[in-house]
Amino acid sequence: MHLGNAFSYLLAWLSARSEGGEVLLRMEDLDTLRCTPEFAQSIREDLLWLGLEWDRETPPQRERTKAYEAALEVLRAKANVFPCWCTRGSLNLVNAPHASDGHPIHPASCRLRSEEERSRMMKKAPPAWRLEAPDEIVSIRDGVFGLYSENLKRDCGDFVLRRADGVFVYQLAVVVDDGEAGVTQVVRGCDLLSSTPRQLWLCRLLDYEAPEYRHVPMLTDREGRKLSKRDADLDLGELRKHRTPEEIVGLLAFRCGLLEWEEAVSAAELIGEFSWDKIRKENIVIE
Repeated sequence: MHLGNAFSYLLAWLSARSEGGEVLLRMEDLDTLRCTPEFAQSIREDLLWLGLEWDRETPPQRERTKAYEAALEVLRAKANVFPCWCTRGSLNLVNAPHASDGHPIHPASCRLRSEEERSRMMKKAPPAWRLEAPDEIVSIRDGVFGLYSENLKRDCGDFVLRRADGVFVYQLAVVVDDGEAGVTQVVRGCDLLSSTPRQLWLCRLLDYEAPEYRHVPMLTDREGRKLSKRDADLDLGELRKHRTPEEIVGLLAFRCGLLEWEEAVSAAELIGEFSWDKIRKENIVIE
């Protein structure tokens, strides 16, 4: 687990514990090439090492294809889901929907194909399946960053639900997972804020009650680049060789505004200190 992921989970854990709520662990393993069972187990071990135990764990996403297929059929009945034969490069963008990566608006070419043309294309290659975005403004009142709005047609465009290789994408999977698990609060990095209007619209179509969303600052280097798996020295597996759990938790708590100075502290000791009003909105620089 990378330090940035640990930071988001720490705040989610503290929020739930301070409100007497339940902590849910879900393995988002749609990318089966990178997300192996061994990798998932290492995440569990890292969280327990930090003192962030959970109350229940949902089945991994790789085991939930039938649930996503059922949701896709509901969407077909309520909206325009159409086949798409765009290039593989454009499809790769939807597998990690981060604002920093950019989000090109999909042209209407696939949506406007005739049935005859679609039948001919089907014989050549399997399509991805996209959902037509409505000309509608969808707004979120984020618990950290406040009001955020998007016109789905203009700012997002038609988006993929299932890739040509049959894998369901992040947008649909997390909505179905959260809806079926009864999730009431989602805490994640602010690079996913732009995904939320799409997910709120999917919640509406699938008759799920939308959770509250809180998007937290990103961990960056001095140049403002988001820290990621490329920064191997900030992987918890590496940090565990040199730091105690209390040192890691204290560092994150100080940098995000929960503590006035940096000190070693356990996650449990922070529960009484936690308040969303203390969390900084600007990105957090980590050496």
